[in-house]
Amino acid sequence: MRNKFLLLGIALVSLSACKTTSLQVANVQTLQNISINQEIKNDEEFVNVINPYKEKLDKEMNQKISHTNVDLTKQGDNSNLGNLLADYTFDGANEWTKTNLKKNVDAALINIGGIRTTIGKGDILLKNVFEVMPFENEVIIVKMKGTDLQGLFDYYAKNQVNNPVSHLYIETNNGQLSKTLIDGKPVNPSQEYYIATSDYLALGGDNMKFFSKGEPIPTGIKLRDLFIEYFKKSSEIDPKEEIRLNFIGKK
Repeated sequence: MRNKFLLLGIALVSLSACKTTSLQVANVQTLQNISINQEIKNDEEFVNVINPYKEKLDKEMNQKISHTNVDLTKQGDNSNLGNLLADYTFDGANEWTKTNLKKNVDAALINIGGIRTTIGKGDILLKNVFEVMPFENEVIIVKMKGTDLQGLFDYYAKNQVNNPVSHLYIETNNGQLSKTLIDGKPVNPSQEYYIATSDYLALGGDNMKFFSKGEPIPTGIKLRDLFIEYFKKSSEIDPKEEIRLNFIGKK
């Protein structure tokens, strides 16, 4: 019963916090602190209500959606999990762009910070993807001029971060750009390119200000939903071991 009062109190405080009127503090009194620990018993009625939902959620989250014979990690400039998820972003965005814009996506990039954990070898469960990508980020297509892509390459040369890419090759030597390719070819300054990324990065997250020069096109696709879809498409995950970010002389 005490749990019920505690939940009611939290709800009332939350509702009060939503009001736009100014708050005034009056009659402040020191009261006894109530420690929330295992000594506070669960409200059986409340537990009985939520248990069926919890059991259903647990069953869904523990369903197998794929399998991997290797650990999928995020460490290093060309991590297998980073490359895999960047490729999933590219493939899903390209499918959407072909259908809705009658164009092809040229490359994709995501941020390594958005990949929150790794996936160990063995069965891949639905909950593993939620652990890897707990955010509600959306896939965004950014239409950019070839001349504006220099900002993307300069960003990687300056920061030398392992933000995963797909259909991009960026090579630096002691912090200076030495080779840049998009879909295996040099950038054509007069061409328009379609880059798939997340809404977080498209809006300048991770200091990717170069995206502001492009035209963002929302897809309505959640990155996590896309990853789940593509994991389900392959009963066995075989991540590509490719060098896409080659920071020679990186300190």
